[in-house]
Order: sequence, then structure tokens, then C-alpha cells
Amino acid sequence: MVDHPRRPAYLGPAALDAVRGGGDPALREEAAQTTARLLVEGARGSDDELVASRLVGLADEHGLEVLSSLWSDAPPESLAGALWRLFVLRQWVHADPLGAAREFAEGRSSAPVMEVVAGVGDPPGPDEVRLSVDAVLRGVARGDVATTFERAAAFARVVAAGRAALAARSAPVHEAPSPGAPGGPAATLSAVRLVRTAEHLEGAARQLRLERLAQPRPPARGAPEDTGSGDDETSGPDRG
Repeated sequence: MVDHPRRPAYLGPAALDAVRGGGDPALREEAAQTTARLLVEGARGSDDELVASRLVGLADEHGLEVLSSLWSDAPPESLAGALWRLFVLRQWVHADPLGAAREFAEGRSSAPVMEVVAGVGDPPGPDEVRLSVDAVLRGVARGDVATTFERAAAFARVVAAGRAALAARSAPVHEAPSPGAPGGPAATLSAVRLVRTAEHLEGAARQLRLERLAQPRPPARGAPEDTGSGDDETSGPDRG
């Protein structure tokens, strides 16, 4: 039992040891999901903007390999799995903002709806894509988490479309591209993997909404209690 579920969980030694020690995969999975949930709940339960900023920079503070040890093996459409993909996406954009901006700019004509959902500034330069992925990740603390995952998925789809288009354009018509070339199979394969990342983030968003719908709603204030003794089986919103 956690005494203070609203306290931000910033991956202290106890949290890390719970998953880095190997052992039972089921226990590792439980620890991964618990850490992810406490992290999100703690950030959302705080009004301090520093908390949200620390969440955005979590990989900068602890290192992406630490987050990998926590969440990379989690089911891709779980909260932990989706958080892992969010942080990987952010780290890539910050490591290669020029490449991210170029691919996003190329892909937005192929996915105009996704471009709007992603919310990247126009024109999408390096600063714009960096700010965009930070704003998306900040949504975990300050916005709707499902919508945050969908925004990240939209960004990934636009980038994937741009990456595939650039790869196809750079491939010579008369000869097969070499595997390491910009237009080679590696670029196309990475675009496919990015689409798969988007699908996993969208699946995580759907799962969160399903869980939200499944949660029992408290009765409205002042509403009479339903004793279940009535004979009218057609009354009430849940009858059918």
C-alpha cells in the first residue's frame, strides 16, 4: 500500500531495484505498471509546474537506459509501454531535431489530419518539433493522458510518412539502394516501425478510455438510492 499516492514518483532506488533485479516476469510487469501509474498520478496531483517539467525531462535526468529497464518490456498498449514510447520519441527528436523537422515537413502533405492533431508549429523547424514533443509529454501531467498518446501517435505517423517519402525519392530507379543509404531498406523499415509505434500509442489511448468507462460512477448528490425493489425494468439509463 502506498501512503502518499499523489506524491510524484521520480524513480528512486526502490522503484529501480524492483525491476532491475530480474526474477519473476509477472513481478517485473507489476512493478513497471505501478511505477508508471504512480509517476503519472503524482505529476497530475501536483500544481507545481516544476513537477511537470521534471516529468518531461525524466530521460534527461535518469537516462533512457534506466527507463528502458523499467518499461521497455511492458505490453505496448499499457500505460508503462506507452510512456516508454513517448520518451523514446522525445529523445530522438531532441537528438536529431533537423532530421525530425525535415521528415515531419515532408510527411504533413500526406497526412494533413494527423498534422493538425500533432500540433507542430508552422513551419515545422527544429525548434518547433522540439517544443511540440515537450508539449505533448507535458500533457501526461496537465492534459488528458489518452489525448496525449493520440497526439504523439499523430506526430509519429506524419514523420513516418515523410521518412518513407524521402526514402523512396532518394532511391535510384535503375538500381537497388544499399542497406545503409538514406533511401535504402533501413529507412523504409524504420518508417514501418514508427507506424507500429503510432498504433501502439493509439491502442493505449483506447485502453485508457475503456478503463475510464468501466470505473463505477458515484451517485449524484441528492439522488435517491436505487433499492432495486422497483418493478419497472425499462427505467434508468442502464436498462435495456
